[in-house]
Amino acid sequence: MNLRQAAPYALAGVLALALARPGSAACSAGSGQKTAALIELYTSEGCSSCPPAEQTLARLQASARGGSEWYALALHVNYWDYLGWQDPYAQPIFSERHHWLVQANRQRVVYTPHFFVSGAEISGQEAALRAELARVNRNPAGAHIQLDLTEAADGVQQVHASARAAGNGEPLALYVALAENHLVSRVARGENGGATLSHEHVVRSWMGPFPLFDGSAQMQQDLSDADNRRLAHGELVAFVENQQTGQVLQALGLASCKP
Repeated sequence: MNLRQAAPYALAGVLALALARPGSAACSAGSGQKTAALIELYTSEGCSSCPPAEQTLARLQASARGGSEWYALALHVNYWDYLGWQDPYAQPIFSERHHWLVQANRQRVVYTPHFFVSGAEISGQEAALRAELARVNRNPAGAHIQLDLTEAADGVQQVHASARAAGNGEPLALYVALAENHLVSRVARGENGGATLSHEHVVRSWMGPFPLFDGSAQMQQDLSDADNRRLAHGELVAFVENQQTGQVLQALGLASCKP
């Protein structure tokens, strides 16, 4: 499915403040010296060609080769909802981001399923995805990311993230997404009407952009009750992105450490 390019992606910048971190650290992760890749799959339950693409992503995960490092986000778009099925995981912000990434790649057509690896448009063929992941992993990291998850006395989990990058004057920003796994939907109408779909890496919460000022950014945010439950079988994925080109300089993931 395809959609002609519409308005460019535009989000208001959020000033990230360095704040005190209450509670004790539940778990933490820091990025390494090599670049971890970020896969973004733009998908929809209203798109008949999207389930096979999600299966490709699942196969990549199941057969990850030693030494490869990448994190995946499945962003459900809402611009196919008018065809008869409203995707329960779609958010307008993902459609906006999809349009922006297409524009950043100097393309004109928006379609699903649509893969990007570290901001670059890529074929959905499994071999092409593996080759691009390997290529990204060979590059030295362009940023450092730290992710921490703390729990307050009342049980509320709080996300803390920080990023550092040289940037050379380029506009950089930190993002954090909460992705949920093992989701199942029964689609009643539309192109996938009657099908039961399984989903992995579904983005449920989107935090950012947090611009890097003087080469660094920090953020903290409480998780809602719903996101606390989602993180039990999901993960946080943070990445630093060039706000002009869409290039992802580094990515990092952190699963919940609660038993």
